[in-house]
Amino acid sequence: MAVDPYETLGVKRDATQAAIRAAYRKLAKKLHPDLNPGDAKAEDQFKAVTAAYDLLGDPDKRARFDAGEIDASGAERPQQRYYRDFQGSDADTHAYSSSGAYADFSDIGDLFGDLFSRRSAERGGAFRMRGGDARYQLAIDFLDAVNGATKRITLPDGSTLDVAIPPGTEDGQILRLRGKGGAGVSGGEAGDALIAVEIRPHPFFTRKGANIEVELPVTLAEAVLGGKLDVPTPSGPVRMSVPKGSNTGTRLRLKGKGVPLPGGGHGDEYVTLKVVLPEGHDEALEAFVRGWQAGQEQNPREHMER
Repeated sequence: MAVDPYETLGVKRDATQAAIRAAYRKLAKKLHPDLNPGDAKAEDQFKAVTAAYDLLGDPDKRARFDAGEIDASGAERPQQRYYRDFQGSDADTHAYSSSGAYADFSDIGDLFGDLFSRRSAERGGAFRMRGGDARYQLAIDFLDAVNGATKRITLPDGSTLDVAIPPGTEDGQILRLRGKGGAGVSGGEAGDALIAVEIRPHPFFTRKGANIEVELPVTLAEAVLGGKLDVPTPSGPVRMSVPKGSNTGTRLRLKGKGVPLPGGGHGDEYVTLKVVLPEGHDEALEAFVRGWQAGQEQNPREHMER
């Protein structure tokens, strides 16, 4: 018997789609085979969690499962018919009932023949079944997720599949390739390929929604005197003005240099300055600071004193 997908994800049956997605992401990150090399149990659990999310993460499939139209594997449930379905005012004379309250199963073959012929007629004369969905995990670089890219994955049979990564793809997002899953039965449509995207962290960029955050080291001279500096962005370096007297923690915005938005445009990039002193012993700088009266009088911790 297939395990209840709600139990697999650890959510209640009335959980929102957002709660279901959050539960899946949490479990998928915990059980991912790359984080549990050689752990067959974790791999099986990961597959079960992915299968459960494939069902419940799709509102249409979830509604059909809740209504009993499909089972936990996504397969169609036959419309069961019992002898009581045929009973009416003339029940005693019907071939499928008896006055003794027991079913007469002498013609049970006709019953199932009627069942499948009716379903066949509903499906246009042939019993067709949709192919199963195929699930894959794809790890991509941070900049490929932001800017978009095309990646190739190798399937278990050795064939390859090109996957278009849309600009602005998020970590944990499921990409659906229609018709790239298992073949259908008797002319049924093919299943889909479902690719769960995992984004590798970047050395200095981080993402917050549609915005990019980066910490930019600056020299003491650049902070005091200001100037124009080259700043990295996901689309390439741009020239940015640093105001005179900038300090560690100063936050500057590069408008439109963030993540592409679905409806057009981009988020922003926020640059936080970090003043970095030269490494090693610098006698000239030490001599300057000793004679720097304003520096001697400064108390940057005044707000912390009681």
